[in-house]
Amino acid sequence: MKVKANIIVVLLLLGLLAATPACRQSSVPKPAALDVVAYQGEIQKWQQNRLASLTKDDGWLTLVGLFWLNEGENKFGSDGRNPIVLPKEKSPAVAGSLFLEKGRVRLAARPGVAITANDKPAGELDLKDDNDDSGPTILKLGSLIINIVKRGERIGVRVKDTASRTRKEFKGLEYYPIDPKWHLEARVEPYQPPKLIPITNVLSMTDDETSPGALAFEVDGKTYRIDPILEKGETEWFVMVADETTGRETYGAGRYLYVSPPDASGKVVLDFNKAYSPPCAFTNFATCPLPPKQNHLPFRVEAGEKKYAGTIHPS
Repeated sequence: MKVKANIIVVLLLLGLLAATPACRQSSVPKPAALDVVAYQGEIQKWQQNRLASLTKDDGWLTLVGLFWLNEGENKFGSDGRNPIVLPKEKSPAVAGSLFLEKGRVRLAARPGVAITANDKPAGELDLKDDNDDSGPTILKLGSLIINIVKRGERIGVRVKDTASRTRKEFKGLEYYPIDPKWHLEARVEPYQPPKLIPITNVLSMTDDETSPGALAFEVDGKTYRIDPILEKGETEWFVMVADETTGRETYGAGRYLYVSPPDASGKVVLDFNKAYSPPCAFTNFATCPLPPKQNHLPFRVEAGEKKYAGTIHPS
């Protein structure tokens, strides 16, 4: 009887130990119950904000040019012989020059050309690029918006036109039906130290980006992991993903979404209903980063933004 009792005690102890977190295999968190009506409203509001951001005066629909600078003088204007060619009827033949001098860019506007820098008349001045902590210097010439961009070792000029044809003929955005199934809780598996991940963009330029840790989440009973990156000056984590809808119903180079940093328990919300198309879906002049191989998901994510059905125009 004593032996039998001991066996029972041991079995009970084993059962208790198996139920404790220390002895269980780590698992991804289960999503908390959602207020479906409130959630629908949240996603609809997000979609409205997405549309407003895309269609604003300096949104991605206005991008009409990207030019890489050569060391020394780079003339800009509507003359096709310029290194930087602006849309016809939007600029004089030569509006000025941009001088690239050992990584710095200097504007020299032609006399009589009404160029402003950050909404103040500009003649000659040094320009900040989009990697500057205070943001780039914004030049304006009529309906054109011009700023300096830096990608790795290359320095270029981005040109936008508030009256671009793509913006005027915009067809709107289309989404999958809002589905709470794709509002997921993920567990952060921190990288100690944070891991550098090579990210290649559409121009085949590769830079190392910092990933704070993998996001582990569950879909249909299986666990998957993807790597977010932490961009300079941002607090939210940036996620680039591809899935089995990519190139079919959704944009061919993948989609993007942001997640808030983890809470005290190491959890984040990964909401694919907020997945959206990169700028390259709307313009040929963006430098979109591509999802790394480990972020290619082997299933269909039928949530978020679908492929843009309109036409991309060069100007």
